[in-house]
Amino acid sequence: MNNAAKSAANAAGTTNLGPVGVYLAALQREPVDAQRAAVAWIEELGYGSVFEGEVVGRNDIFAQEAVWLCATSRIVAGAGIANIWARHPATARAAAEALGEAWPGRFVFGLGVSHASAIDQTGQRYERPLERMREYLDGMGEVTVPRVLAALRPRMLELARDRTDGAHTYFVPPEHTAQARAVLGPDRLLIPEQAVVVETDPATARDIARRHTRRYLELPNYVNNLKHLGFSDEDVAGTGSDRLVDTIVAWGDAATVARRVRAHRDAGADHVLVQPLGDDIKDAVRQLEELKPALA
Repeated sequence: MNNAAKSAANAAGTTNLGPVGVYLAALQREPVDAQRAAVAWIEELGYGSVFEGEVVGRNDIFAQEAVWLCATSRIVAGAGIANIWARHPATARAAAEALGEAWPGRFVFGLGVSHASAIDQTGQRYERPLERMREYLDGMGEVTVPRVLAALRPRMLELARDRTDGAHTYFVPPEHTAQARAVLGPDRLLIPEQAVVVETDPATARDIARRHTRRYLELPNYVNNLKHLGFSDEDVAGTGSDRLVDTIVAWGDAATVARRVRAHRDAGADHVLVQPLGDDIKDAVRQLEELKPALA
C-alpha cells in the first residue's frame, strides 16, 4: 500500500471515533495486565477511544498505545499527547507510522509542547513553544495517520489548522470548544477533554474535582487560557473558585454530566473525551459504566 492509500485508509478510520471517548491518565499508574483489562472493558462498554498523555521519563506513549491496541479489536487509541521533548521528530514519525500500519484507522497521533516545569527538570530548556512546534512539524514531515496538536490559544490552534488534521484541547469548557471551532474551521478534527465526577453531593464532588484542578492551576499555559476565557485572578487562585471548578469539571448524576458532554458537541466538537476523576481505576470504570446509557 502506498503512502496516499495509507493516508486515505487511516483518515477514513477517524470516523470510528464516534461521539464520545475516554481520557484515562490513571491507567499509567496501573500494571500492564490491569491496563489491558480496563481498555478491553471500555471497548465493551462502547466508547470510541481511549486517550492518555505522556510525561518525559515516566511513560512511553507509543509503547503503551501498542499494549492497548493489542488487547482490543475496535477501539481507537489516542496519544493525548506525545511529548515533543521526549524524542526526535523522525523517531516520533516512525513510531506513529508503525502503529498506523499495524492497526489501520485505530490510532490518533497527538503532539504537544508540555510545560516548563515538567521539561526543565529533564535537563532541557523549555522555550519558544510555538516556534518549537513549528520546527518539530518541519522535522517530522508528512504522516499517514491522523495527527492533531494539543492547542489552547489562537496561535497554536491556527498552527493545528494549517499543518495538521486538527486539535486536542484539555481543561476547557464548551465555550472554549466554540472558540476553537471558529479558529479551526469546519473541516478539522476537534477533540476536547471533559473531566467528570459522577457524584451528586456538591461538597464531595468539588473535593474530588479540586484534586484535579489544583495540579493544572499551577501551570501557566492553563491559567493563561482560563484568564483568556474571562476568569479572574481570584478564580484561578489555589484550587480554584467554585465557579471555575464547576466550569472545568462536570459533576452530578449521569444525565447532568452527559449534558455537559453534549454541550461540547453542540459547540463544534467532533469527539469528546470524558475523564472520570476519583481514587482509582476501579472508580473510574464504575463512572464510565454509569455514564454510558446517558451518553448514548
